[in-house]
Amino acid sequence: MNSLCVLGLGYIGLPTASIFATKGRHVLGVDISPAVVETINSGHIHIQEPDLDVLVRAAVQSGNLKAATSPAPAEVFILAVPTPFIVAPDGSRTPDLSFVEAAARSFAPFVAAGNLVILESTSPVGTTEKVKAWVEDELAKLGRKVDGLLYAHCPERILPGQMLKELVSNDRICGGLTPAAAEKARDLYATFCTAQIFLTDARTAELAKLTENAYRDVNIAFANELSLICDKLGVDVWELIRLANRHPRVKILQPGPGVGGHCIAVDPWFIVDAAPQEARLMRTAREVNDSKPHHVVAQVRAAASEGAVVACLGLAFKANVDDLRESPAVEIVAHLAKAGLKVLAVEPHVRVLPESLQGRAELVSLDNALARAEVVVLLVDHRAFASLTLAQLAGKKLIDTRGAIR
Repeated sequence: MNSLCVLGLGYIGLPTASIFATKGRHVLGVDISPAVVETINSGHIHIQEPDLDVLVRAAVQSGNLKAATSPAPAEVFILAVPTPFIVAPDGSRTPDLSFVEAAARSFAPFVAAGNLVILESTSPVGTTEKVKAWVEDELAKLGRKVDGLLYAHCPERILPGQMLKELVSNDRICGGLTPAAAEKARDLYATFCTAQIFLTDARTAELAKLTENAYRDVNIAFANELSLICDKLGVDVWELIRLANRHPRVKILQPGPGVGGHCIAVDPWFIVDAAPQEARLMRTAREVNDSKPHHVVAQVRAAASEGAVVACLGLAFKANVDDLRESPAVEIVAHLAKAGLKVLAVEPHVRVLPESLQGRAELVSLDNALARAEVVVLLVDHRAFASLTLAQLAGKKLIDTRGAIR
């Protein structure tokens, strides 16, 4: 029997499965994509993350990590599947738990007494209880009754680009539907986690992860709102923040073109959905950050002549990664193309444009973009763009959303 069955082999599931495997656990990784399964079983990876390829190759070659498209019996089942939201016509957002439900129902036929079920996916409050209900519902359909199943929520706190380091060194929260579940989850993560592991109930653990990202979103919104104010008043926002941060108790973040990624841009909406009347500040912060791409688009359109060639530097949601999920840069490029501008996209971390931009923009090298563009828009401060100078951009109009080119 497998020691662990990890459902979802993306940015969280694959590092988690691999590190358990390199610690001697027999791990079955499950993904609905046959291409992902084939890639991992060949010892390669389908996402970009420093040193992850080495870890996966070692885990596969040891025989401790295998991938498949369907679950199998295990002692521990870990859910690391997406939890997006659904946008209604009126703009309201509700959590989409269909991936979590499908994963829970898929492994339910394989559970046995004493198994531990862990939800790692960032989820709305109460989702761990729903996982338990979905598993029990599937068991009832099969005419089975399995006693002693333990359920816990153990959210990750890792940053793309530093996943393997932070997976080991960051504090962890284990929230159980019962104290026994939390304790068993703690003992499992102690296999590789060198930091502190805190025990709590599942609902508190779920809200803790959402709170961490909502806190960051509110602080980013303050910086982004400042940038809007500075644009209106003719003030250099970067200079303003540099000076304001000389106060010993002030630490304003840097503004940008918006907020992306599957965490900060999504998680606050889970809180807003659960407590819409109380989460007023969080809703406003989300609205400020969601509106920033439209401000950037307006700046570019004002600077560009009709049908101009515009070079957009960066598509990822943050620097030095290939993750385009919820990226404001992708949204900006799409709007510029729709406005009739010729858009050249420069993204050194991807080989093909995302589906939403195919046929609407052209993926080119930095040199190609600089040679052809009338307007240059820095959207992501990748290391690949760090050597750019104002001299190189002479004669071009520059919109620097990151304050990186001085």
